[in-house]
Amino acid sequence: MVLAEDALLGLLLPFWQLVIGAFVLVAVVASVHRLIMRGPSRMTTGMLISGGVVVGLTVIGVLWS
Repeated sequence: MVLAEDALLGLLLPFWQLVIGAFVLVAVVASVHRLIMRGPSRMTTGMLISGGVVVGLTVIGVLWS
């Protein structure tokens, strides 16, 4: 029965990725809305920080693999 359990989890995996992706999308939209409401100077700082995080995670991902 172990194979059946693995197959079931394999079928559910894309669903959970979709759920997690939806929550991430909602969080990103909410944070972008808050940045827009705070004004241009806060948006610039937020964009610089976000860009730095993306670049940092990319470098770590490349070095890790």
